[in-house]
Amino acid sequence: MGSLRVLELYSGIGGMHYALKESGIPAEVVAAVDINTTANQIYRHNFPDTPLWNKTIEGISLDDFNKLSFDMILMSPPCQPFTRIGLQGDIRDSRTKSFLYILNLLPRLYKLPRYILLENVKGFESSTARELLVKMLKECGYTFEEIMVSPTSVGIPNSRLRYFLIAKISTAHFSSQKILDTFPHPTESDSPEQPIVLSASHPGTCGPEEKIQADPVLYKLETTVEVQRKMKQNNDQSLRMIQDFLEPEMEVNMELFLLPPKTLQRYALILDIVRPTCRRSTCFTKGYGRYVEGTGSVLQCCMDTEVHHIYNGLDQCSEAEKLEQLSKLKLRYFTPREVSNLMGFPQTFSFPEEIPIKQLYKVLGNSLNVMVVARLLQLLVS
Repeated sequence: MGSLRVLELYSGIGGMHYALKESGIPAEVVAAVDINTTANQIYRHNFPDTPLWNKTIEGISLDDFNKLSFDMILMSPPCQPFTRIGLQGDIRDSRTKSFLYILNLLPRLYKLPRYILLENVKGFESSTARELLVKMLKECGYTFEEIMVSPTSVGIPNSRLRYFLIAKISTAHFSSQKILDTFPHPTESDSPEQPIVLSASHPGTCGPEEKIQADPVLYKLETTVEVQRKMKQNNDQSLRMIQDFLEPEMEVNMELFLLPPKTLQRYALILDIVRPTCRRSTCFTKGYGRYVEGTGSVLQCCMDTEVHHIYNGLDQCSEAEKLEQLSKLKLRYFTPREVSNLMGFPQTFSFPEEIPIKQLYKVLGNSLNVMVVARLLQLLVS
């Protein structure tokens, strides 16, 4: 196979481009398109030789697309119209305009791309946008697979469930009617399902060295189901430990990343706390570092203190005592580098120095897991 010409739409910080490199498929990104200034700055910093178009997709003519003569499209359209916390405006949301433009333009191309890969949030699978996409693919003679997977399926201790669609110009064996929740056609290297041992462990803590009563104390605002799910993940040997993804301690200015006192006092009961020996973390969103609820896990840096010792009886403490207790855990945010490690970005990936940390979290939250996409690209092209 010669080198594939790839068009990367909604290119962001280059997650798809890195996935392409990681997949080992001979390919060249002939153009990347995005309008986010910060994301483009990071993309340019990492891929200075790739033509990066800072323009809206609707602003690109059929003629411009034809000139690129691409074999593959990679795209991650805006997810806000489909998220469960959004308004779920679907195709009524103006942010789907560019995607509808692509669906209209694709069938009119001089040469149809052989391959398409699309990523979006859970929720996209039941949208009108997805119905229109599937209709277009069928009319143009593509077969496709739809898969809903998380990075945990490639051994990364981070939950980020996403919808993926991979399509290619028709070969009879490659189509399914239902959405898969695991990679199709498992390869030799796939590890078999690990038996889960729900041993006594504590919510928010982990590691074999901890002997804690089997009945977990719900010392935080967690349901028993959540606690058991966390324990199950922490016992899953197919997942790597968080410590594999951390920056060396001497390279992190801890003061910059410690949770501020106000945050500790106000949100102590809803923090998702993980330790370096954990095998789980929650999805990092673009609000990480600014908002607390549902935006990502925080790391416990002081291992001499057990989380449940701190939380037991916390409600009886004065505000000052509460703060003193919680500060013992040395809770900090994951650094942008660590978040990108958990999102599968390689060590060669880096940020331009002038971009503020908050902006880095924002663009990372909008990105995707590189290793998951690399695996899907191998399936698509194989």
